[in-house]
Amino acid sequence: MPFWKRFLITIISMIVVSFVVGFIWRSSFDMVMPSYLSGIVGGLAALPVWEFLKRIKPKKK
Repeated sequence: MPFWKRFLITIISMIVVSFVVGFIWRSSFDMVMPSYLSGIVGGLAALPVWEFLKRIKPKKK
């Protein structure tokens, strides 16, 4: 998979995970999640996504 596709998918997954965790945080604690905590969660979510996408190889015909 090309670098730009991996990068784009990883960034999108970071944003989605941050929003979902922020929504769960707000529902649970009735306050806004600190931005540094959201960044940590997004970064930790990006690591396995990036590694998984590196392993995807094009199919041979």
